[in-house]
Amino acid sequence: MINDKLTGLVLDEPLLWEKGSRGRIGISIPEAEVEKAKPDKDLVWEGPDFPELSEVDVVRHFTRLSTWNFGVDTGMYPLGSCTMKYNPKLNEKTASMEGFISSHPLLPDNLCQGTLKLMYELQELLCEITGLDAFTLQPAAGAQGELCGMLVFNAFHKKNGKRRKKIIIPDTAHGTNPASCALCGFEPVGLNSGADGILHPDAVREIMDEDTAGIMITNPNTLGLFEENIKEIAEIVHEKGGLVYCDGANMNAIMGAVSMREIGVDVIHLNLHKTFSTPHGGGGPGAGPVGVIKELEEFLPVPRVEKNGDKFILNSDFPLSIGKLHAFHGNYGVLIKAYTYILSMGKDLFDVSTKAVLNANYIKENLKDVFHLPYDRPCMHECVFTDENFEEYKVSTLDIAKRLLDFGFHPPTIYFPLVVHGAIMIEPTESESKEEIDRFIEVMKQIAREAKENPDILHNAPANAKVKRLDETLAARKPKLKG
Repeated sequence: MINDKLTGLVLDEPLLWEKGSRGRIGISIPEAEVEKAKPDKDLVWEGPDFPELSEVDVVRHFTRLSTWNFGVDTGMYPLGSCTMKYNPKLNEKTASMEGFISSHPLLPDNLCQGTLKLMYELQELLCEITGLDAFTLQPAAGAQGELCGMLVFNAFHKKNGKRRKKIIIPDTAHGTNPASCALCGFEPVGLNSGADGILHPDAVREIMDEDTAGIMITNPNTLGLFEENIKEIAEIVHEKGGLVYCDGANMNAIMGAVSMREIGVDVIHLNLHKTFSTPHGGGGPGAGPVGVIKELEEFLPVPRVEKNGDKFILNSDFPLSIGKLHAFHGNYGVLIKAYTYILSMGKDLFDVSTKAVLNANYIKENLKDVFHLPYDRPCMHECVFTDENFEEYKVSTLDIAKRLLDFGFHPPTIYFPLVVHGAIMIEPTESESKEEIDRFIEVMKQIAREAKENPDILHNAPANAKVKRLDETLAARKPKLKG
């Protein structure tokens, strides 16, 4: 049974300055044991306009504000290409252990053996998961991981005596890929995917030349499809002396199923804040470790954690390194959580991927007769629909997303990837139960019926949310930053 009515209380909350009252205080300060000094009149002023509040005022204010938030602990968060999976609380418990939170990043190696051991073992685990030879944990997010990869590309070609100028970027790559290669001085060269939503070797062969440093390929791609020709594509790129970079942000679909080395990948970044269950969104923090084949290891950032006998050390003695990418050694709290997740899952990481793929295909099969499906083939971790079936009713992807809010679901990714007009990209992850996914499917079907029978409901959605439909153009041009 679908219930789109509000339950419980939705509390409006004024600004603290509107709540306060003169003379209210929230703490009891002990009386001073010394005589109060007489202030210099030239140094006395009224002070900042702080609200005066009791303890209960403050507690209720921030508690009420917290009820306005929506996160993965609140409900299903089906953002495609983002892997907003549930974050086990065990990860948080581990990351808050005293030995970790009290360890300063400037401690000498002999006083932080535990933290260095964790980093070293995490690097080794990531190597095992991907099939590559070496990892750096420094990059603070996926985009910085891409930057790191492009710097490695540049260093590799510089060592070989040739400055190559171009990077091939498929239209199904993540949006940060062209920016990352441009930041390193490369020219992004666009490449269209085929009618089946994947790259074809002949298209790569046509534009791959000796002035091209390599290709950045997202696999699975942003259509949620596995690039099944990647091995042949990698051979074409390698024949011309180029390198293959894999954007591994969608690794949640293929852990334990694909060896990056065997399919020809030279460099990959992983999003620990996606695939390996550490919280993300709202600006971070993230972690985007980069893995490479043996031939590229000398270019990785420094310092690197190494094992020397039974000790762990930080080594910066790598003359061809691209340098330092992070103030210290990476976003260490995120690394602890990912390490915890990998150890707790063990070989079940493969089951994570199989269930993520199963859930996405289950949604695809149940909705493809209702929503337009541009690529009707087995998907990986996410599936992409469009608003094409509702154009005659003047109902758009944005209307569908806004209506989902009334049913308590965070909307999926919309209008991306750009290769699909009016895209609705849904990624359920492996975290969601069949019951929750079935409820999402039924809500999507009801929205589809409403689009045809009473489109005004969608045009005016959301009706039950704390904030109603915004004028997004006006909000962008004249943002209201108060209240």
